[in-house]
Amino acid sequence: MSDPHDADAIRTALAEIASLLAPARPAVAEEVLRAHDSPHDYVRAFGDRLDGRGIDEPVDDLAWIALIDALDAHGLLAEFDWKEDTPEIRAQLRKLESRPSVDPWALCEAEEALLPTEEFLHACGRRYREIGAALAVLDIESDCYPVVGLRAARANELTALAARAGFPVQHLGADRRRR
Repeated sequence: MSDPHDADAIRTALAEIASLLAPARPAVAEEVLRAHDSPHDYVRAFGDRLDGRGIDEPVDDLAWIALIDALDAHGLLAEFDWKEDTPEIRAQLRKLESRPSVDPWALCEAEEALLPTEEFLHACGRRYREIGAALAVLDIESDCYPVVGLRAARANELTALAARAGFPVQHLGADRRRR
């Protein structure tokens, strides 16, 4: 049986992540906490949304999935397939409400558009970092990339909160050298 203090710490971390990534959208935190506190109720309420992920009953990472889906529903996350083409990635990143006010695409080099999906996402992450923004993957151990944008100064905070909640985050462009 899990320690109730761990559940409280996880709940708090999830709420803080939702607040960090969706500060003006309290509904995101509400959905995440509902998935954490009442997973069966969450699955009933959001069954249509979860069907696309093959989820029809509570799973261990339901609150993390709820975070991703809620952020997506509010225009704060873009989810890319492992073989997404670069124009689609750029188009979806431009639509994010959390996109930076300065256009990072002015810094993009032509050859970067020819990169495979994962490498292109890292190139995007480097471009975002050059203007003080960051892109992060909220990993769901799948063949997709749920990507959020945030201020680069808060990227480590996201990593720490996600670790406390027990979920992985990968910062795009942070650890790779320019190719």
